[in-house]
Amino acid sequence: MELKEEIFIPAPRETVYAALNDTEMLKACIPGCEELVRHSETELEAKVVLKVGPVKARFAGKVTLNPYDPPRAFSLTGEGNGGAAGFAKGGADVVLEEVEGGTRLTYEAKADIGGKLAQLGSRLVQGTAKKLSAKFFDCLAEKVAEGEKAPAA
Repeated sequence: MELKEEIFIPAPRETVYAALNDTEMLKACIPGCEELVRHSETELEAKVVLKVGPVKARFAGKVTLNPYDPPRAFSLTGEGNGGAAGFAKGGADVVLEEVEGGTRLTYEAKADIGGKLAQLGSRLVQGTAKKLSAKFFDCLAEKVAEGEKAPAA
């Protein structure tokens, strides 16, 4: 499964990059996220509850960040296990480009799934993945924009 998307966020690139590396921001925006723990600058562990069609599962997983060109670009890889529901593993490349009035975030993600999830059909899984990623980025854009409007303390 592959996803590719472009999102405009009305904030400077450094602000968007910082938000994408803020554990509390990520936890607030990842749909179904119950727990997100940072073990190091590049290692995160998460517990997420997701429902894909008739299958609802609690996934435990690890994510590794590779900030190879901060704040312009980074990649991440991860894998999660949902017990009887199956597993998911994959990665994404994220590019942040300064544009007039904010930042253009572009990502390309690839994922492999197995178990009951894989039996649901690619259209259902792909549609759910698109919906979840849109929820995440809409939340992120909203929270970053709110932060930009907040008066300095």
